[in-house]
Amino acid sequence: MQRRTLLTVGALGTAVLAAAGGGLALVQPARRNGAFDEPAQQMLRAVARAVLSSLLPAGAAEEAAALTAYLARLQATLAGMPHAMQAEVDELLTIVSSAPGRRVLVGLADPWDKAPTPAVAAALQDMRLSSLALRQQAFHALRDLTNAAYFADPSTWSAIGYPGPRDLSMAART
Repeated sequence: MQRRTLLTVGALGTAVLAAAGGGLALVQPARRNGAFDEPAQQMLRAVARAVLSSLLPAGAAEEAAALTAYLARLQATLAGMPHAMQAEVDELLTIVSSAPGRRVLVGLADPWDKAPTPAVAAALQDMRLSSLALRQQAFHALRDLTNAAYFADPSTWSAIGYPGPRDLSMAART
């Protein structure tokens, strides 16, 4: 394949995905009134399990509670973003949580709620290493949103060895 053909195919693929995402967002958005729909929740839980892996609490009940709290923090984080950024994130979540977007953009055949965590992690790694900038950007957005929302809660900091912010009032006295 010639370079020009490759660039043309890449540009057309990007345009098709963007148009499909815009159409999906109009028909079935991933967020309504600030709340994630069920497919978006399933996708975000699967991505969080793959991104955070061993940092999540052990035990099914503890993990489920941590992921529920994470989703609430993510909703609050998105609500604080400018409307244009919210629209971009909503479009990404809508595309990635849909079956065609999951298959084409993420490269994951199994539905989000049935996909094994190692398969989701491998698909995310493929996105990160993809030659298509669109897939790389989607990966970085999903990973960054996951990390930011999960670690916004001080109770999660110990998992990464972060003791919390230094008490500046005590440091000023010494």
